[in-house]
Amino acid sequence: MPVSRRLASIALAAACCVAAGTATTTAKAGDGAVNVLVVKEHGVGSAAQAQPLIDKLIAVVAKQNGWTASAGKYLTSREAAETQIHSIDPHYGIMSLAAFLALGPKHKLDVIGQAEVAQAGGRQYHIISKTQADLAGCKGKTLASDHADDRKFIDKVIGAGKFSLADFTLVETKRPVQTLKKVTSGEAECALIDDAQLAELGKIEGGAAVKSIWASEKLPPMVVVAFPSAPAAERKAFQSSLGKICAGDGKATCREAGLSAFKTASAADYASVTAAYDK
Repeated sequence: MPVSRRLASIALAAACCVAAGTATTTAKAGDGAVNVLVVKEHGVGSAAQAQPLIDKLIAVVAKQNGWTASAGKYLTSREAAETQIHSIDPHYGIMSLAAFLALGPKHKLDVIGQAEVAQAGGRQYHIISKTQADLAGCKGKTLASDHADDRKFIDKVIGAGKFSLADFTLVETKRPVQTLKKVTSGEAECALIDDAQLAELGKIEGGAAVKSIWASEKLPPMVVVAFPSAPAAERKAFQSSLGKICAGDGKATCREAGLSAFKTASAADYASVTAAYDK
């Protein structure tokens, strides 16, 4: 993976962690701290690598919200999120869409905003091939993907009645570029990738010969949620401040971190994908 994308992904981790507050280690449940979980599945980079950017962004949010004690935890799986939810009693979360859909009902998560990040991936999915001309041509053939670990999300939200993973001979991969190379090398006829991977396709050897032959509907961005433990007044103030994070003193910091914007939102903004996931 090119260094530029790796750094952008690290910046994403920092951008997401902006809501974490004034500390860089997660506080224990019940100590009055505002704890925030950041769950970014299929991301690249670690929270440790992102720490300098996290520190800059945290200062902006802490000042805006008057949080005297707060902390954030960056996680790459919903399984890890489950553990943290039970141990630190978080007030807020910033989650990739699939993680939100899986965790939302169980933990009574309430949508309060959206996080727009640059080069994050996950807003749209594509099926690519250098030998097939359309989706029908890929069915019954090999399909590489590093997203296949969440079949329910792929089948119900991404496929949305057009396909399911069972329609293909699945070749599961672990890394985004590995998926692309399966197609460029001919090891797989087709691949299911996200928009960030598509942007990288032309930069790898043989990528110019591979085309997107099917695209999903564009999906809503990462979700900012409130947990039931968030006090009403605190939650209202935090939601109201979302649009200010990347303005004024925070503008340059957000740009450095690869963050486009935070904005308020509600469950209505995710109603269509929630309905599809719950079918």
